[in-house]
Amino acid sequence: YRLAEEGPADIRIGNVASDLGIVTGSGEVTFSLESGSDYLKIDNMTGELSTTERRIDREKLPQCQMIFDENECFLDFEVSVIGPSQSWVDLFEGRVIILDINDNTPTFPSPVLTLTVEENRPVGTLYLLPTATDRDFGRNGIERYELLQEPARSSVFELQVADTLDGEKQPQLIVKGALDREQRDSYELSLRVRDGGDPARSSQAILRVLITDVNDNSPRFEKSVYEADLAENSSPGTPILQLRATDLDVGVNGQIEYVFGAATESVRRLLRLDETSGWLSVLHRIDREEVNQLRFTVMARDRGQPPKTDKATVVLNIRDENDNVPTIDIRKIGRIPLRDGVASVAEDVLVDTPIALVQVSDRDQGENGVVTCTVVGDVPFQLKPASEGEGEPQNKRKYFLHTSAPLDYEAVRDYNVVIVAVDSGSPSLSSNNSLLVRVGDTNDNPPMFSQAVLEVSFPENNLPGERVATVVATDADSGKNAEITYSLEASPLSSEALGSIFSIDPDSGDVSVQAVLDREQRDTYEFQVTARDKGVPSLQGSTTVVVRVSDRNDNEPRFMQDVFTFYVKENLQPNSPVGMVTVMDFDKGRNAELSLSIQPGDHDQAAGIFSIENDTGTIFSTVSFDREQQTSYTFKVKAVDGGEPPRSATATVSLFVMDENDNAPTVTFPSNSSYTVLPPSSNMRTVVATVVATDADTGLNADLNYSIVGGNPFKLFEIDPASGVVSLVGKLAPKHYGLHRLVVQVNDSGQPPQSTTALLHVFVNESLSNATVVESQVARSLHTPLAQDIAGDPSYELSKQRLSIVIGVVAGIMTVILLILVVVMARYCRSKGKHGYEAGKKDHEDFFTPQQHDKAKKPKKDKKGKKGKQPLYSSIVTVEASKPNGQRYDSVNEKLSDSPGMGRYRSVNGGPGSPDLARHYKSSSPLPTVQLHPQSPTAGKKHQAVQDLPPANTFVGAGDNISIGSDHCSEYS
Repeated sequence: YRLAEEGPADIRIGNVASDLGIVTGSGEVTFSLESGSDYLKIDNMTGELSTTERRIDREKLPQCQMIFDENECFLDFEVSVIGPSQSWVDLFEGRVIILDINDNTPTFPSPVLTLTVEENRPVGTLYLLPTATDRDFGRNGIERYELLQEPARSSVFELQVADTLDGEKQPQLIVKGALDREQRDSYELSLRVRDGGDPARSSQAILRVLITDVNDNSPRFEKSVYEADLAENSSPGTPILQLRATDLDVGVNGQIEYVFGAATESVRRLLRLDETSGWLSVLHRIDREEVNQLRFTVMARDRGQPPKTDKATVVLNIRDENDNVPTIDIRKIGRIPLRDGVASVAEDVLVDTPIALVQVSDRDQGENGVVTCTVVGDVPFQLKPASEGEGEPQNKRKYFLHTSAPLDYEAVRDYNVVIVAVDSGSPSLSSNNSLLVRVGDTNDNPPMFSQAVLEVSFPENNLPGERVATVVATDADSGKNAEITYSLEASPLSSEALGSIFSIDPDSGDVSVQAVLDREQRDTYEFQVTARDKGVPSLQGSTTVVVRVSDRNDNEPRFMQDVFTFYVKENLQPNSPVGMVTVMDFDKGRNAELSLSIQPGDHDQAAGIFSIENDTGTIFSTVSFDREQQTSYTFKVKAVDGGEPPRSATATVSLFVMDENDNAPTVTFPSNSSYTVLPPSSNMRTVVATVVATDADTGLNADLNYSIVGGNPFKLFEIDPASGVVSLVGKLAPKHYGLHRLVVQVNDSGQPPQSTTALLHVFVNESLSNATVVESQVARSLHTPLAQDIAGDPSYELSKQRLSIVIGVVAGIMTVILLILVVVMARYCRSKGKHGYEAGKKDHEDFFTPQQHDKAKKPKKDKKGKKGKQPLYSSIVTVEASKPNGQRYDSVNEKLSDSPGMGRYRSVNGGPGSPDLARHYKSSSPLPTVQLHPQSPTAGKKHQAVQDLPPANTFVGAGDNISIGSDHCSEYS
C-alpha cells in the first residue's frame, strides 16, 4: 500500500480481505493486526486497514532517517486471519510505503554566513559557500540558490551553483571585481535557497564577506627628524620622546615595531626604545661631562611577509645640570712646611704672612661652574686672590691663605682651617677642605686637673692593693715642661692621716687602697692629690679626691621576730589585712630592696590563701575564714634582698581564727515530720520528748536555750530552756485529744543571736489505731502557717454548740407538733359533742396518754444532768474497711472537698473516759458503720456489724435514736 505522510487519523489505506480474496460479512472470519499497531489499525470484521491517531512524519521515522528513495521508506505490518472459533489461523505480511510531502523548509546552518576573502584576489576566484539542508527529498528537496544584491554590488561578486556527483547542489561565490581592503573591508549579501515543492518553500541567510588584509603598505613616520633636550643625570625610565609611525594595513601587516638603526654602542647602552609604543627613554644615567649630544636613527618595521620599513633621525642634546661640586686643592707655599694636611707655623710669625696656596675648580659650565671661596669659622686666617688677571677662567681660581692675627700657642695649639667653595648653580653645590695649622710652644703653663673635686665610688670588702681611681693632670706646655709627677696629701679640711689607707703612683696617678673598707663602719674618705711639672721653676696644681664606699650585699635581711602571732575574726572580707611583719637589712640601695613572699607550711595551708604587700609587709587573705572549717593557719614569710647573689631570711606566722556567731543552731531531733503519741492518762511532768540541737560555733555563740513560741494555747507543755526537755504541765481533757503542733525556737547566746525553729508534733490518744490518719495530719501541719495553732480537737466546742442547737431545734419541732395535736383534739372533741358522749364508755384511744418508750434506749443521767460514768459511746470503736481487691484507704494526698459525695470530718461527743474516735481523718469513699448493742461482747471478742453507715460517715450509738454528725473541717486542714 501507499500512504502520504502527515495525514489525519482514520485515513483508509486499503482492504486486506478483498486484496486477499477473503469473503467477509458472515462473521465467521475475523482479522487481527499482530504488528504495526503504532500507526495502523484494522477492522476485525471487514479487514479495512486505516491510520491511527498517531501522526506519521516520514522524516522522524527511525527506519527512514537516511533513506532518500521514496519507495524505500515503509511501515511493515502483520495481519492474522482467524477462522471460526479460531479453528484455523493464517498470518500475512504487509508493507505501507510512506510517500514524502513538502512539509519542511530548506534552511542554512546559520542565519549569518561568513566568508573570508583576501584583498587583491584576481577576478574569477571561486569560493565554496555553505549548503542548505532540506529534510524532504526528491522534487521536494533543494532546487536552486539565489544571490540577492543591489545593482551597485553586482560587479563585485556573482553566485554560481554546481551539481555534485551525488546529485546535490553546491553554491559558489565568484569574484568579479577588484577588492581593496583599505577602500572597503566587508560586504553583506543575501543568499536564498528554494525547494521544488508545490507550493515551493524557501529561506534566506545573510552572507557576510570579510576582506582580509595583504601587506601592501609601508609604515610612515610622522617626522623625518626628531630633536629633544635631555637633562643629564635623568633617572632610568625617564621618558624622552615618542616616535610614531602609521601603516594602512591591518593585522600583522599593520603591526609596527621600532628598532635602533644606525646607532653607536653608547646610544644602545644609555637609551631604551620600546618596540611596541615607540617611546624613547633613559636606560642609564647620562653625564654631560662625558657625552653632550646623541645622534642616531630609528627604524619602523611592520610584521608582514615580507616586512616593510621606514626610518627617522633622532638628535638628543644633553642639558647641563649642576651635578659637580667644586674641588679644593691646598698646597705648600714658600718656606712654611706642609705635610699630610698639617702646616707647622711658629707662634711668633708676622701677621699677613702667606702659609699655603689654595686652588679651586668646577667641571660644570656656565653659572654652574662659577665658584666663590671663603674661610669659615673664627680663625686668624683669610684668603686672598693669587692673581688679578681678567683672562682667568671662572671655573678655576687660585688663592693665598694669610694669617690675619697673632698666634698664641698657650691659647690655641692647633687651628683647623676649613675652606668652603660654593658654585652659582641652582641649587648651588659646595665642598670644603681643611688645613691643620700647628702653632709652636713656650713653657708658661702649670699642670691643671680637669676637676677641682673628684668623686669616686669604690665597693666595700675589697682586696688590699686594689686600684681606686686614676687622677690625670694636663699641662699646656710641651716637652719637659709638660712632664708631671703625683703625690698624696691630707685634705686641708681634715688633719686625718690617710697614708696607711691610700697610696698613689707618682707617674701614672693610680690611687690604690691598702686596707679593707667596710661601708657599714665608714662610707666616705677625702684626701688631696698634687701634680708637679719638671720645669724650672717647677709649677704645680692640686685636686681633692672623695672616695665614697659603695655597698655590697654582705648582710642578710632580719625579721623583728622569729614568730609573728595574729588573731583574726572569721568571715572577714577577702583581700582584708590580717597582720603585718617587720624586716630590715643593714645594706643599702638594691641590696636592701626586699621582696616578701608567702611560703606554704607543712600541709600547704597557706597555698593561694595569703598574699603579702612588699612595701609594708601587710599580709592579706584572699578568702573569707571559716573557723568551723579551720581554726588556725601556720606558714612562713620569706624576705629576699636584691643583691647578687641574693640573701634571704624567713619568719613563722601563726594565724588564729576567732569565732563569730555565723552558724544558726541545727535541730537534730525531732524531725518536723515525726510525731509522739501521748496517752491522755499521762501524769503531770511527764517527759513528752527532748529537743536536741547543736551549734557549729563555740563559746557563748554555741550556748543554746530552748523555748516554745507557738502551738501551746492551753499551756499544756513547757520546755526546759537549757536541756530542751519538753514536759506535760497541764491536765489533759477531751478537747485536748488529737494532734498538737509545738513550735520550738532554739536560740544561741551570740551577738547578734542566731535562732532556728523546729516543729514537735504530739498526738494525744490512748493508742495509735490508724497511723496513716495521723501522718496525713502531720503532713498538712507542715503546710499550715506557724501563726495558726494546731492543738487538740478543733471541733470539740463546736460539737457542743451544735448539740445545743440540735436540742433547741428538736424542742421547737416538738412544740409545733404539740400545738398541732391540741388543735386536732379540739376539733375532734367538737365533732364528738355533736354526736353525743356515752358516759362510762372508754375511748379506744387516748390522745393525751403518753406513748411508752423503751427505757433501755435512753441514756442514764445523774442529778446534775451530766452523763454517767459509762458514756453513751463508751463501747464504740473504729473499724477500718478495706477497698476492693484488698487495697487500703489512704487519704493523705487526697484533696478535701465539701461536696456531698466526699467524706468529711465527723465527731461524736463522749464522756471523759471515752476512747479516741479518730475524729480527724479523710476518706475518699464511705466507711462501714458499726452499731454496737449494750450486750456487745467484752474486749477481746469480735464486734458484730449490724448495719452500714450512711454516706455522711456518721458514727451511731446503739442506745440513742439521734445521730449527731459534724461536718466541720479541721482548722488546719
